[in-house]
Amino acid sequence: MDHDNKTTLVLGASLKPHRYSHKAIRRLLAEGHEVRAVGLRAGQVEKVSIETGKPAFEDIHTVTLYMNGSRQQEFHGYILSLNPQRIIFNPGAGNPELVRLAEEKGIQAIEACTLVLLATGEY
Repeated sequence: MDHDNKTTLVLGASLKPHRYSHKAIRRLLAEGHEVRAVGLRAGQVEKVSIETGKPAFEDIHTVTLYMNGSRQQEFHGYILSLNPQRIIFNPGAGNPELVRLAEEKGIQAIEACTLVLLATGEY
């Protein structure tokens, strides 16, 4: 299947294989997407380095969120500064304030599950 590579930032990335953010990194790689990852702990998932803090990434198409709304608060400015085309709010990551801020900047904000979007070819 030929599709555009959508460089994706997994925010809230985990080193634990049972976590959905970890599964998303692996699935995105398997589908041929470039992946960047930020989490609480630095580490490695396959060829992706999980970084901490707010690294200055470029050309991020999609930010997929795996942290709850209150944890996201300190990342609002960072996420918006990356100027992604869309932000995916995975289950448990709903954040009406960030949705509003994103939409004001013309960024698509969707409440969905990254793994489901990949599985159904809607990513």
